[in-house]
Amino acid sequence: MTALGDLIDIDDGTVLVLGRELDLAHDQPDVGNALVHRAGETLVVVDTGVTTAFRAALRTAADRVGPWSRALVLTTHGHPDHVGNNDLADELGVPVEHYVPARDLDQMRDPESYWVRSFERIAWAAPLPAPALAAKVVSLFEPMRPFAATTRTYEELPLELIRIGSLRFTGWTFADGAVRVLRSQGHCAGHVIVHLGDCGVLHLSDEGNGACGAMYDADQVKIQTVLGAVARLFEEGEAAILTDGHTFALRRGAEAVSHLDGLLEQATALQAAALGLTGGNGRVRPSAFTGRYAQAVADGGVGGANPNPMFTAMMALNELGELGLRPEPGADADTPWSRPALRQEGSP
Repeated sequence: MTALGDLIDIDDGTVLVLGRELDLAHDQPDVGNALVHRAGETLVVVDTGVTTAFRAALRTAADRVGPWSRALVLTTHGHPDHVGNNDLADELGVPVEHYVPARDLDQMRDPESYWVRSFERIAWAAPLPAPALAAKVVSLFEPMRPFAATTRTYEELPLELIRIGSLRFTGWTFADGAVRVLRSQGHCAGHVIVHLGDCGVLHLSDEGNGACGAMYDADQVKIQTVLGAVARLFEEGEAAILTDGHTFALRRGAEAVSHLDGLLEQATALQAAALGLTGGNGRVRPSAFTGRYAQAVADGGVGGANPNPMFTAMMALNELGELGLRPEPGADADTPWSRPALRQEGSP
């Protein structure tokens, strides 16, 4: 068993700080894992989680990897379980830089609106109206301080072409190239992953949450592309240890490749199942489809971070979109989805 704030030593200069799972029934917020690493004289903190207890664990980890004379705080994406303690950057007592993805700024400033948009899509599966549910969920993460005095966006820096082994990424490098921030943008619009060259850690954050993204701004193709690219890095020996935002363990070498391949296999199996569930005419009502899709998820042993009926419903809608279905006109969230006509009426 692990507990919030437990530390896993990766090497003398790198620590994984463990978060915890979401438990809506008991009003418990989830907390994303964080990495604390020393690159030369620079303290590197990848995500800051949320809660005062996790904040204390970050300080303990920072002391453990020291000494350091400057700091770099990197935010992988704007979800509240990863950004709540970002103002820790102001308390480190050394020159510090803090970077966040520009495409996630709106949700960091106004998380309720982001979650309203997510929950409105699944009104039939939500226990409360979207505004009330969003307010309740966001309240679990208070106090939430996503910005520090030094916060900037990655996109204010010149974009770099980053070569790792046989692969090319775009992103940004820090600490004389020892820290690489790679754009992925699958789990949500601004998401990045982080490669720590000194210790061989590749931190997926939430790109590895499961076989299908749940959020309305998730991009399934980008999720699958980054999973495949990261597997190649491990096969080529360019990465040695895989960490992520919600798995409370380390995966090394072949185990990491097997895990990533498993996620990709689950993704293809789920989409095949979803195609079968749409029926011959490809017209489905989301609430009915979601029930059958949830059974396919269970039958396939599909895992993922924070499984619950609402997230499964959000995944189901994303699967429908991936299959080319769209909501028919109507104000009801449960209006049927179908494939758009290939030709307009009257066209030859």
